[in-house]
Amino acid sequence: MSLFEQSSVGPLALRMRPQGFEELVGQERALTLGSPLQRLLTGTGSVSIILWGPPGTGKTTIATLISAQTGRKFRELSAVSAGVRDVREVIEKAREDSSLYGTDTVLFIDEVHRFNKAQQDALLPAVENGWVTLVAATTENPSFSVVSPLLSRSVVVKLELLDQASLRTVLIRAMESERGLDGTVTAAEAAMDALIDASSGDARRALTALEAAANATLARDSNEIAVEDVENAINVVAINYDKDGDTHYDVISAFIKSVRGSDPDAAMHYLARMLHAGEDPRFIARRLMILASEDIGLAASHVLLTAVAAAQSVQLVGMPEAQIILAHATLEAALAPKSNSVVTAIGAAMADVQRGRVGSVPLHLRDAHYPGASLLGHGAQYIYPHEENSGVASQAYLPEELEDSCYYKPSHHGTEERLRAVSDRLRKLRNGESLD
Repeated sequence: MSLFEQSSVGPLALRMRPQGFEELVGQERALTLGSPLQRLLTGTGSVSIILWGPPGTGKTTIATLISAQTGRKFRELSAVSAGVRDVREVIEKAREDSSLYGTDTVLFIDEVHRFNKAQQDALLPAVENGWVTLVAATTENPSFSVVSPLLSRSVVVKLELLDQASLRTVLIRAMESERGLDGTVTAAEAAMDALIDASSGDARRALTALEAAANATLARDSNEIAVEDVENAINVVAINYDKDGDTHYDVISAFIKSVRGSDPDAAMHYLARMLHAGEDPRFIARRLMILASEDIGLAASHVLLTAVAAAQSVQLVGMPEAQIILAHATLEAALAPKSNSVVTAIGAAMADVQRGRVGSVPLHLRDAHYPGASLLGHGAQYIYPHEENSGVASQAYLPEELEDSCYYKPSHHGTEERLRAVSDRLRKLRNGESLD
């Protein structure tokens, strides 16, 4: 047993769980004076809330404090193991306590997104009638994981990953507190930075890493945690990434926007985060193919070829070598000139069609191969472009109602700067205008 374990029992993260409202750190935005959460914690409000945030941001702690600081009974259910019967039993007991003894109950449900619709619906009468103050915790977006009636009766409070300053406060407090390490160890500045980096914004992970590093430090008869102690205690940092949740969409969004923004370093960072977390490389390759047309397009058409080749190569090669191929395609895309003319062109054309601006196909462009088509004027006066010296016929192709429409608007970037001149020249030839 280490020195600091002699004075207290249980993991450091449990011992350092905030015991009062003033010990909460990193959630200043959610705890703004007058906010639903702040009023609930201080006993001036009773609205049910859904705490939405990554692991280690204080969801369970907040629920416990709401009960402890307002004198309410605290009942906890885990959506992993509780069923509808468990929910109804807790609610019935809360009704009795309220009617017989005037005691309010805080019902904390961890991982509420794991409740099915029937289980969530069972909560509605209790929340609607105020029999319990519901505090539900979820790591997934409640808009997709919580039924609408329950959402409408609750306030969603978004909790954020702790920033570096907040994590530093948590770690220093744990080293100094009697509940924590009680001053038995300190940490070199580089070691403190390593602990913060390893935590990925998760206070629980930071405290677990600190405890392991402190044990390593004491084992070598020292009282100052060094970087080596942190490295020995933590082999691999498990980054915060849920392939089925919001983080998945946030990281791929940041990846795409970094490539679009021509930042190869940021693009590599987000690519590495996805690959390290086990993201399907085929998903990344598909996003690169879309991006190649959506954000680069004709400014550098070769990027689409690279993205397609990368997607095919990833299928054939697999991980871990596929990461090199994806990095190749990502860097080429990030460094390429950018244009969204392809997506704006098809977007504008689709918008006209959806509004009913379609018009009639010009007679000279209609099919003239079936008997009687010529009597209808189909194909009449059509000019075959290959018989023109310029290779471009002076004739209209758009319906008359859309003759002034211009969907493709080339940018001044990359190859598209040349294509801008080509597009202008072709338009003049089709309109029968002089090229001088």
